[in-house]
Amino acid sequence: MEILIDSNIILDVFTNDKVWFQWSSKTLSRYADDHILVINPIIYAEISVRFDSIEDLEDALPLEFFSRRQLPWEAAFLAGKCFLRYRKMGGKKRSPLPDFYIGAHAAVAQAALLTRDVSRYRTYFPKLRLICPDRAEKDIYALADGGACP
Repeated sequence: MEILIDSNIILDVFTNDKVWFQWSSKTLSRYADDHILVINPIIYAEISVRFDSIEDLEDALPLEFFSRRQLPWEAAFLAGKCFLRYRKMGGKKRSPLPDFYIGAHAAVAQAALLTRDVSRYRTYFPKLRLICPDRAEKDIYALADGGACP
């Protein structure tokens, strides 16, 4: 099964985030053994801001570990529809947010999404399988069973 990896997870590892490094690195390792970890151009762009050159970024995202997929046209359409709903609900941004593209890509590809930003994905993609921290537990590093997130 493919798992789309949200940029926050990869950045947690690259930046050695004080709060999230442990959870993100353990979870990436856990799923890398028997799943295909995927990024798309939106995720790539979000991660790129931490690098001075494309060569450094390419070295940090080896193809042996992160498969790359283009954003499907169907996902772009779905992202636009989710953005329209966001605007109707009072959202102030004037163009679709990256999370809409990422969530739509996972939904259209029928892939799980590894993220720690749950609320927007739950609001706009309620059927999307999320792999995320279990916020109901005191231990923020506990993984929610079956990918269900609070």
